[in-house]
Amino acid sequence: MKLIKWLYPGMRIKRWICLCTLGIIMITSGAVRWASAEFPIKQSGLLLVIGGIGAVILSIEKIIKVFINVLLPKQEEKIVDIIYQKRQLRWGPKIVAIGGGTGLSTLLHGVKKYTENITAIVTVTDTGGSSGRLTKQFNMLPPGDIRNCLVALAETEPLMKNLFNYRFKNGDLSGHSFGNLFIAALTDVTGDFEEAIRKSSEVLAIQGKVVPSTLENVSLIARGKNGRVIEGETNITKANLSIERVFLKPDNCQPTFEAIQAIEDAELIILGPGSLYTSVIPNLLIRKIQEAIKKSKAIKVYVCNVMTQSGETDGYTAFEHLAAIIKHTYPQIVNYCVINSAPVPDELLAKYRQENAYPVVLDTERIRKRGYAVVQGDIIDTSNYVRHNSEKLAALLINLLQRNLI
Repeated sequence: MKLIKWLYPGMRIKRWICLCTLGIIMITSGAVRWASAEFPIKQSGLLLVIGGIGAVILSIEKIIKVFINVLLPKQEEKIVDIIYQKRQLRWGPKIVAIGGGTGLSTLLHGVKKYTENITAIVTVTDTGGSSGRLTKQFNMLPPGDIRNCLVALAETEPLMKNLFNYRFKNGDLSGHSFGNLFIAALTDVTGDFEEAIRKSSEVLAIQGKVVPSTLENVSLIARGKNGRVIEGETNITKANLSIERVFLKPDNCQPTFEAIQAIEDAELIILGPGSLYTSVIPNLLIRKIQEAIKKSKAIKVYVCNVMTQSGETDGYTAFEHLAAIIKHTYPQIVNYCVINSAPVPDELLAKYRQENAYPVVLDTERIRKRGYAVVQGDIIDTSNYVRHNSEKLAALLINLLQRNLI
C-alpha cells in the first residue's frame, strides 16, 4: 500500500520513476546487443547503454531534488555542503565535556561544529531558581543545566531554541523557563528523567548526547576552612564561605551508564569551564566517574575560568583552581590546563569589581612545576560580559587533540 502512494497525483515523482525504468531497460537491451558479434548491432547496443545510463542519472537527480524541495525547501543550494558537513561531523572525535551551568553550554556551542560525537555529562545538584522549585514540587532532578546543554547542541530552528529558553515573567509560572517545564512534563508522562532527556533531544534535534552524571537525588555539601558546614548549591554560593572541601550526600551515588560508557570511549575529556565547586567538581565526586577518567587513555583537559566567582573562588589563581580539582580527585586527573591570556577591558573590570569578581591570576609556572602542561590563548568574548568565546575555545581544544594524535 505504501508503494502505491508514490503513484498518487501531485507527487511529482512518477515521471522520473518511469524514466529510470526506461533507462534500466535501455541498458539491459544495449548490453544484450553489445554481446552480439555483428558490428552494426554492437554499435547500436553501445549507444543504448550510454543513453540508458544518462536517463538513470537524470531521473535519480530529479528524484533527489523532489525530496530536497519537500524536506529542505530553503536549503537546496546548500545541500552538498550540508551532506559534506554531516559526513565530517559523523567521523569527528569522541569528546566528553563534564560540568554544568553556562560554562559547559558555551563550550558545547563551539565543539559541535567539529563533531557530533559529543557527550555532555551534567551535574544535578542545582537547588536555585526554576530548577530548585521543580525539584521540590515534583521530586525530580533539576533540569536547568541539562536544558542549557540541550539548547547548546540543538540543530533545530532558532524559534525552538528561543522557546526552550523562554522564561515566564508573570503569574504562578514567573521565573520558570519553558524548557524546564517541558522536561518536567515529559518526566511525568514517561515516568523516567532519562527518557525525558532523550525525547527532548529528539525535539531539539541535538548533535550529540546530554546525560546527567547520576540519576539519584543528591545534595551538595560544603565545609569551610572555619569548620562551618552548608548544604545546598544555592546556599553555598550565597554563604560567601571560604571552601575547604565539598561532598555529595549520599556519597556512594552511582553514575549513569551512558556517562561511564562515554568516558571509556572518549578521545578528549574536558573539565569545565564553569563554577568550580558547584558545577565541575560535583560530577567528579562520583567515585566511578573518577575511576573511569583515571583509566581512560583520552587527552584530559581542564579549562580554567577567566574570572573569580564571588562566594566561591575569591582570590583564586589558575593554579588554585586546578589544585582544588586535584584535591577532590587525584593528581593525574588532567594532562593540560587551558588558560586565557587575553586582557579584560577596563570598563568590564569596573563592572565585575562591583560583584567582587576579578581576572584569574595566571601563575602558569606553578602549574608546570607540578607536571601539567599549560595551553594559553585569546579565548574570551568581551562584548557584554567576560566569558569564554565558544568558537575560539573549541578551535584551541580541537587543535590540541589533533597535535596529540599525530
